[in-house]
Amino acid sequence: MRILIANKFFFRNGGSESVMLAEREYLREAGESVVDFSMRDERNLPSDYAQYFVTHRSYARAPRRPLLERAYAALNLIHSREAVKRIVELIDATRPDLLHCHNVYHQLTPSIIGAARGRGVPVVLTLHDYKPVCPTYTRLRHGRPCSDCLEQRFLNVLRHRCADGSLAKSALLYAEAATHKLMRSYEKVDAVIAPSRFMYRAVTRSRFPPERVHVIPNGIETSRIEPSFSDEGYVLFLGRLSPEKGIVTLLEAHATVRDRVRLRVAGTGPLERRIREQYPHPELIGHVSGSALEETIRRAAFLVVPSEWYENSPLAVLEAMAHGKAVVASDIGGIPELVVHGETGLLFSPGDRDALARSLVTLTQDAELRRRYGAAGRRRAERHFSMERHIDSLLELYRVVLERAREAPSRGRAARSVVTAGAE
Repeated sequence: MRILIANKFFFRNGGSESVMLAEREYLREAGESVVDFSMRDERNLPSDYAQYFVTHRSYARAPRRPLLERAYAALNLIHSREAVKRIVELIDATRPDLLHCHNVYHQLTPSIIGAARGRGVPVVLTLHDYKPVCPTYTRLRHGRPCSDCLEQRFLNVLRHRCADGSLAKSALLYAEAATHKLMRSYEKVDAVIAPSRFMYRAVTRSRFPPERVHVIPNGIETSRIEPSFSDEGYVLFLGRLSPEKGIVTLLEAHATVRDRVRLRVAGTGPLERRIREQYPHPELIGHVSGSALEETIRRAAFLVVPSEWYENSPLAVLEAMAHGKAVVASDIGGIPELVVHGETGLLFSPGDRDALARSLVTLTQDAELRRRYGAAGRRRAERHFSMERHIDSLLELYRVVLERAREAPSRGRAARSVVTAGAE
């Protein structure tokens, strides 16, 4: 089988890239042929297909540009003619059996889905975020969880100015969502992967037929991670320092128990300066990766994931479980599908700093309890979230999609339901 994998970044930029690159490695080890499609970037990993990658584009804040240049950038965010041209050339050169899209929005755009279908290539899409049902992708309105667009009422993003309070940005995201709804870009997808049942419920309310969406949880390399049930007593936060991650709630909770709880914060983000100025007691260690990250997790007493947005299937939780660490986490989104309260960790209501503080103290003061939770978490990760299990489910879905494509070359019908992976 030859799989064409599309993702706008070809380096470990975030969770979607970690999932994509791990899948790519395991597929190759399983004997499958993999073709890459991405955006050019000096940070990219090596690829035999880099000549087909699209021009680097960044939509981060930049100096104000001329009107025509801004208009051209806006059009490319919605529909990239270059990406369509390049992926058609790549398909013609490599003849893949299937296109698997990950994070393709803005730089590659969902327009590549129609381009692949036009070349007779079926398409699978993994939902790492809520983009098909939320123009801003986060399901946040001014910092609070929101469900207004789940029924494809995308005008809400403009009405509420959800994009940083900016009318212009919100209008652009509305235009993007409305255009792809009109073009039926997502209707051309043969199968959709939801890494959590929470995501499944969100996207099947209106956007996708339930039979086209398959729950395949993210995987973690348990066979390559040696668990550690000893620790150095500190609590570890691992993630982006941004409001939706609940970092401020965590720091406020920690401030009330800092004499009993040692906290280390790994990560960077927009709140970093404020945190350094206002919260001097936690140990901020910045961005950590590779072997340093592994060692930081191994030495932690437990991990804390205080998210205040609808998390999908956070890798930080899976990393903790694979390393044999208990988890204290918000009871929101897909998190309770991973963390079992009172068995592998403790859940608390998002934003409840008092409940969070109590949970931090409970596990800090009871080493045997956190080790028991950690061991149960490791067993749960091995049983339900191993990369081997993930790849088996992925390959089965690929086979179903390809079989359906052969049965109905027009592929007007969705792939039949595949066995849903993951724990009950």
